Amino acid sequence: MSSEVSDASSSTFIPRPAQELILAYTGGPMGISAVPGSGKTFTLSLLAARLVERLATEGRLDDREILVVTFTNSAVANFRARISQFLRQERGLLPGVGYRVRTLHGLAHDIVRERPGLVGLSEDFEIIDDRTANEIKRDAVVGYLRTHPDAFAPYIKPELLQNPRRIEKALQEDAIDLANVVIRVAKELPASAGELRTTLDRQSGLFPLLDFGLYIYAIYERSLQVRGAVDFDDLIMLALRALPRG
Repeated sequence: MSSEVSDASSSTFIPRPAQELILAYTGGPMGISAVPGSGKTFTLSLLAARLVERLATEGRLDDREILVVTFTNSAVANFRARISQFLRQERGLLPGVGYRVRTLHGLAHDIVRERPGLVGLSEDFEIIDDRTANEIKRDAVVGYLRTHPDAFAPYIKPELLQNPRRIEKALQEDAIDLANVVIRVAKELPASAGELRTTLDRQSGLFPLLDFGLYIYAIYERSLQVRGAVDFDDLIMLALRALPRG
């Protein structure tokens, strides 16, 4: 793909053959391979605007829309601004109508927020940010280490034994990392702390470190339930549950 000037308009844009193939898209799977700076955002934004225009011509904007999913909020803003420009200035259509640009988590939030009852949430459910989630986990880890001071003794590196302060800090950080791994894997399965504990007990029993991770996960689950909240990882899983199968 070419590296056209970023503020070029579609009327002055002369697509290269590979870009012409993209802009000729009408439906179905399509994969695009392109290097940074090759004009992906411009070309895909122009394609989205053309698809919105097609929906408008067919009179289908009331029940259909073009969905653009990207990775970062900055990319969302970039796509949204370009599509809006194409529609408003060059096609005479209202910006913001007939398309939606979201990050993956933003799309999941839209899906869950539309019908939260399908996944067992109240209408006013809260989404906690990463800072709050990390505070909950850290408090749980600190509490565990205070009541189980010898739990990690077999795993302390010999070179740390001469410095108690280093031991305390290293243990806390390693314990938090371990808890995050257990929680992330559990949410991807997905499974609750109780379900995992029952399954592992039935299969082969619990390893001490896994037992610790599930303990923190259980506290984290209860903290979210008390708040009537979910975290960003929950949004993805809940959105998948809310979508119809088949």
